[in-house]
Amino acid sequence: MVLLLFILLIGLFILGMSILRRGLFHLSGDALKEWLAKFTDATWKSFLAGILITCILQSSSAVMIITIGLIAAKMLTFSQSIGIILGTNIGTTITTELITFDIESFIIPITILALILLFIPRGKVQSFGMILLGISFIFMAMNGFGRLAIPLKQLGIIDMLLLTLDNSYIWSILTGTIITGIIQSSTATVGIIMGFLSSESMDIDTGVAIMLGSNIGTCVDAFIAAIGSGREARLTAYAHIWLNVLGVLIFFPFIEWLSKTGAMLAETADVQLAHISLLFNVICSLVVLPFANAFGKLILLIHDN
Repeated sequence: MVLLLFILLIGLFILGMSILRRGLFHLSGDALKEWLAKFTDATWKSFLAGILITCILQSSSAVMIITIGLIAAKMLTFSQSIGIILGTNIGTTITTELITFDIESFIIPITILALILLFIPRGKVQSFGMILLGISFIFMAMNGFGRLAIPLKQLGIIDMLLLTLDNSYIWSILTGTIITGIIQSSTATVGIIMGFLSSESMDIDTGVAIMLGSNIGTCVDAFIAAIGSGREARLTAYAHIWLNVLGVLIFFPFIEWLSKTGAMLAETADVQLAHISLLFNVICSLVVLPFANAFGKLILLIHDN
């Protein structure tokens, strides 16, 4: 029963993300597509566009799929997509930061307000209702993750899994990759881990390793979207994968350092993980940004045969 409830909470979290994204997209979707296509004539502009649009849509996967669609339609080029990819990796961490806020006492009022707005027959008002409903679902799920973490750990198979992950960074990274690939949301994966961290059912080092794996798993959506979308779209998907995999490989020896840094940035483990995720993605993106053109040529050398 506990495991079933946990699976339902994952579904609720993903549903909340989907509703939130749809509400935001209804407010500004067409304008965002035009803006993304227009303001990408320089890598730094693409980078800033990737950050901003991912913050608005609350999904790096959604932005990557839009980018690949624009490339397939000849509105963007592969070289322009490098900056966008770097930006999305930073933008997606904003959601992780937001879900650390404690709004438990406001969840019911927000849900009631959202339902009222949804019944008002005006497009923008209904979009705001969807945004609020999505937020309420996300925080309901986050609250549930924290409450179910201890009962879940008492299940033999979950306890064995957690012990295995606590003893192996490699298995933790692989787990984060697989879970994110399945549920198609790195934010949901990190949210689940936050629940275990807030109940002290998992070590922060393990949480960091799973978070690193989630950055690889989030590449699945873009890779699937690129299938059959043309040469440059596939190159964009490959670039996304290489950037995230290389970032994880480089930071793998520094997982303990990331954990200690997180402890200096926040008191609670779940907030520490959010800050570490932001730190990891900012460093990776800013290091690659000056060499974006060279990185694009490397992708062409590897995959354009």
